[in-house]
Amino acid sequence: MSFFEDITFTNKDAFWLFLIFPVLIAWYIWRNRDQEGEFSFSSLHSLGKVQTSLRVHLRHSLFALRLIAFSAIICIFARPQSRTSWKDVKAEGIDIVLCMDVSHSMLAKDFDPNRLEAAKEVAQEFIDSRPNDRMGLVIFSGEAFTQCPLTTDHAILKNIIAEVKTGQLADGTAIGVGLADAVARIKDSKAKSKVVILLSDGVSNVGEIAPLTAGEIAKTFGVRIYTIGVGTRGKAYTPVYIYPNGHIEFDYIDVEIDEDVMTKISDMTGGRYFRATDNKSLKKVYGEIDKMEKTVINEQSFSNKAERFFFFACVAAIALLLEFILRNTLFKTVP
Repeated sequence: MSFFEDITFTNKDAFWLFLIFPVLIAWYIWRNRDQEGEFSFSSLHSLGKVQTSLRVHLRHSLFALRLIAFSAIICIFARPQSRTSWKDVKAEGIDIVLCMDVSHSMLAKDFDPNRLEAAKEVAQEFIDSRPNDRMGLVIFSGEAFTQCPLTTDHAILKNIIAEVKTGQLADGTAIGVGLADAVARIKDSKAKSKVVILLSDGVSNVGEIAPLTAGEIAKTFGVRIYTIGVGTRGKAYTPVYIYPNGHIEFDYIDVEIDEDVMTKISDMTGGRYFRATDNKSLKKVYGEIDKMEKTVINEQSFSNKAERFFFFACVAAIALLLEFILRNTLFKTVP
């Protein structure tokens, strides 16, 4: 930041003194015109060889220097000051684990292009909206796996989410196992708020841990659970058979989500259950969770003011000194 960008004037009323300048300039012009003399010449031919002296070129410099000095003095009266300010920001982040269902039913096409890709895209946007939080990722289908532990390196987490696909784990829907794994990753956190966002499109049908048991574990460790059921109401174009060569056969089947269990899990831990039926509503769900789980930021501002009249004092002194030197040398008059 430059000197003048950093300057503010405390006593701006002093600038009204600049209104005197037009009067001074008018007086100077009138005085010089009154002191001019007239000479008569029969011819101007001989004057063409006369060179203009330095004194003539600088004849108005004394008055200009005095105006500069007066301007600087007025600026001093206006009390120029600079203010140095800074902020001390302390962010209390929230630890969040995303617990995502990656069973083959997540390839259903009631979302664009399918449930899994829509969930990945919205999760990445959610991560971008929370720069101060540690976040992690647990995926589950018939079993659970921690893809990314809690981290502040959101770029890595987003890259990991981008690579998530179905078929990485045994097929099925083990909501309890997935939730228990997510709770295990966050239970020892020292964060003020510990959150798991569990997203699934089905009914728990495998796993050694029941979903409500996992909810009780979360409650014990003070982990708040937000659950999201993804899937349209009615029938959806869903995978029904996957061939060894990777080809997937689709058919329209009824969408079944265990909303009752997911609601109970959220209620017992202080969270909330949401239902998303398309891409738009899924984004809205994450937006609501974002609003409910706000990071606490303590911001303290500091400022320091300092007088900055020295520059203007130097300008005034130099201008007056130059005027004094010129007046007593180049413009010195004989009494």
